[in-house]
Amino acid sequence: MRALLQRVSHASVTVDGQVIGQTGPGLLVLICAMQGDAQAQADQLAAKIAKLRIFTDEAGKMNRSIRDIGGSALVVSQFTLAADTSRGNRPGFSTAASPDEGKQLYQYFAEQLADQGLPVETGEFGADMKVELLNDGPVTIWMDTDSGKGRGMTLSKRGRVPEA
Repeated sequence: MRALLQRVSHASVTVDGQVIGQTGPGLLVLICAMQGDAQAQADQLAAKIAKLRIFTDEAGKMNRSIRDIGGSALVVSQFTLAADTSRGNRPGFSTAASPDEGKQLYQYFAEQLADQGLPVETGEFGADMKVELLNDGPVTIWMDTDSGKGRGMTLSKRGRVPEA
């Protein structure tokens, strides 16, 4: 799974002129399920995000997690995080999970993040959404559970945790 985290003062998502989800202060989490992803990647990503120390402490250091600050999260599906721009000028999205798999993993991820003790609101999978945010910092973090494409995640191959 791929996630783009934005530390926000506030964020909201609107569908057909109605605000359907909002957060702040906390995180806007743009999330994309990739081909081959399973619940293990969603579990891992949710646990990591809940503990990630990207909020400032009294000394101004990024030393607090979203849980530490009592923050909340807005989770928005975004298949365009799977964009392949290596050929031509039109991005390809063939590495994204199928819509059915993507929706299931998106919903599961949001549930797992809530199970980490965070208030979580969501967008609407597949809808034309308008997302507003006030980025705090700005702090924007890219995460990918496939360690060959991102840094800092512990799954070396899809669905398998490396042996110690």
